[in-house]
Amino acid sequence: MRPARLLSRYAPSPSGDLHLGNIRTGVLAFLCARTTGRVFRWRVEDLDRVQDGAAERQRADLESLGVDVDPPVLVQSARTDRYAAHLAALAERGLTYECYCSRKEIQAAPSAPHTPPGAYPGTCRDLGETTRRTARARLREQGRRPAVRLRTAHESVTVDDDFLGPVTGAVDDFVLRRGDGVVAYNLAVVVDDGETGIDQVVRADDLASSAPRQAHLAALLGFAVPRYVHVPLVLAPSGARLAKRDGAVTLRELDALGFDVWAWLGRSCGFGPWSGMEQALAEFDLGRLAPEPVVFTPPAD
Repeated sequence: MRPARLLSRYAPSPSGDLHLGNIRTGVLAFLCARTTGRVFRWRVEDLDRVQDGAAERQRADLESLGVDVDPPVLVQSARTDRYAAHLAALAERGLTYECYCSRKEIQAAPSAPHTPPGAYPGTCRDLGETTRRTARARLREQGRRPAVRLRTAHESVTVDDDFLGPVTGAVDDFVLRRGDGVVAYNLAVVVDDGETGIDQVVRADDLASSAPRQAHLAALLGFAVPRYVHVPLVLAPSGARLAKRDGAVTLRELDALGFDVWAWLGRSCGFGPWSGMEQALAEFDLGRLAPEPVVFTPPAD
């Protein structure tokens, strides 16, 4: 019997050019894939904010660094029928319900006992049909529609992270489809990863808290839970997550200033300065990756 192929992926949102933190995560995703014999896929997460040409520039930036993407490229906006099908299947099992709350109402509501801070308090979970009809009519008058939430047991779920170790989180009734009709991130990524056989997810550690929710949803949908690798963020000197407002942080801006991106990537990962992808592939070892967040000070013009 032929062994199943192992697959990893990188999935940026095409809202603008990649900054150095995104680039570092993309390179690390590629290194984790290739050093474990995995196919490396590219996904365009374009269900929300999209800047014209950003997806193409993002991929061109990483390919210029030697990130070799294996076809096919998956585009989320072409897969809305798949998300709808899985959402309908969950509804048929009684695992979803409509939510009519605004963000302001959710923030003002008291938290349910034993739920984590910020968790949905369950306001709409067990409403009667008469109340639901009234709420739907109210939203229609406002030009809105109900969100759809997953009905859960509010249990804790633990996932094994190959870098962080066990990651445990409480799974609340999280959103599957937003009030504007757009499929929520958690549903889209679980369906994409599950249907395309992704078994390794490498991303920044600010997303680690979403892994228990996604693992729970994957199990409900009959998908295998992938191996997670949440790598440290790149921070600005202020301590906030690096962003394009922090100065010269995109590949084009840094190249124009003569900044040695590869040398910085190697040092930021806890190795010596790298000269390029060949050296990075030869030296990379996830067990040696520096565990601390990286602070990047953009070079002056």
